[in-house]
Amino acid sequence: MTFLALDVGNTRLKWAVYEAPRPSARLLAQGAVFLENIEKLADQEWQSLPPPQHILGCIVAGDPVKRRVMDQMEHWEVMPSWVIASAEEAGVSNGYDHPTRLGSDRWVAMIGARHRLLSRGEQAPCVVAMVGTAVTVEAIDAQGRFLGGLILPGHGIMLRALESGTAGLHVPTGEVRDFPTNTSDALTSGGTFAIAGAIERMVENVIKRCGQMPACIMTGGAGWKMVPSMQLPFELVDTLIFDGLLEIASRRLARS
Repeated sequence: MTFLALDVGNTRLKWAVYEAPRPSARLLAQGAVFLENIEKLADQEWQSLPPPQHILGCIVAGDPVKRRVMDQMEHWEVMPSWVIASAEEAGVSNGYDHPTRLGSDRWVAMIGARHRLLSRGEQAPCVVAMVGTAVTVEAIDAQGRFLGGLILPGHGIMLRALESGTAGLHVPTGEVRDFPTNTSDALTSGGTFAIAGAIERMVENVIKRCGQMPACIMTGGAGWKMVPSMQLPFELVDTLIFDGLLEIASRRLARS
């Protein structure tokens, strides 16, 4: 009963095949492609995969990209299901004003984080930071209620905005420094510290709201860049969205 999990972001499609749709299932294969290379999946990375029995994904890239992804599955007999945020799923309740408007990647990552903590016996609030093309920072209380979250530009968007709006500045290849003394380092450090500051502010807000230090989890393609610059300890989990998809799929199948 193999299970294909899909995470289709703004830049890349990440996929993973597990032996079954359940938490902690054995990983059989995984990969990632940039969105412009989606049309190569059926003939390349997915050509030798055994047909999955179940497919569940989350997508933020829009319907045209979704159609391109689904075209690559036509040689399989199973149709994919796609997560849409709801008022409640997998023990996490959604505090968004309009629950279905919450990005599915944010929703799935929170579910993955919540159950990661519960599997270790931790009944604690949580801050989930997802660092990619955009950065999202979510707050969950100890009862699994999504309290709210932040959205801000990722490193690349920040730097391109500065390049397009400021004469003489160009996207740098600088280093993160406490006291930058050149423009490249100043731009790289400024973007990094802006993201770090937003995340750490959310941690402070959760402490005020919940009365205890939250568990802090970071994910996303650029998460590894941020962890060294954080003043608070963060657990880096590359598979957080896949963890959430496994949890959701397991519960949905148990009800069917």
